[in-house]
Amino acid sequence: MERRYAQSYLETGSYKGHVTLLEISKVTEPLHVTYDDKNICISDDGYLWLQQFPSDKHHSVTTMFDARGKVVQWYIDICYMNGVGENNIPWMDDLYLDIIILPSGEVVQKDADELEEALRNGTIDKQLYDMAWEESARVNALVKHGEFYLLKLSEEHKDFLSNRL
Repeated sequence: MERRYAQSYLETGSYKGHVTLLEISKVTEPLHVTYDDKNICISDDGYLWLQQFPSDKHHSVTTMFDARGKVVQWYIDICYMNGVGENNIPWMDDLYLDIIILPSGEVVQKDADELEEALRNGTIDKQLYDMAWEESARVNALVKHGEFYLLKLSEEHKDFLSNRL
């Protein structure tokens, strides 16, 4: 796979945290995912993946854009925390639950079974388990009311980082 990458730390009135942009120039073959009856291409030549790692939040968002710059999906990871490694690359401590939002507005919940399994086998404790469900409920409510601001900021952040590729 051929790709280019850019990242930045932003502190604006509406966002504080790291953002990264991966430009996928050339793939061996396209990558598709299926939700219910929908088959969606999430990686192909010319696709962009924007990741937003907001400071002091329990989620991160990956926005996948097709080669024409249209959003394919927003993928929200519920996480314990976001941080930056020694190499200055942002990371998240994933808590299994995922929320996918399609451009149609359809919302897909994923990986509750993985969260249940992590609690059962002791990978996470009850406090982290409860945090994951609370954050998922909070994000879902914001999405439902059109108030999850990272979705609106994805275009702006993509344009900002595109100039740095």
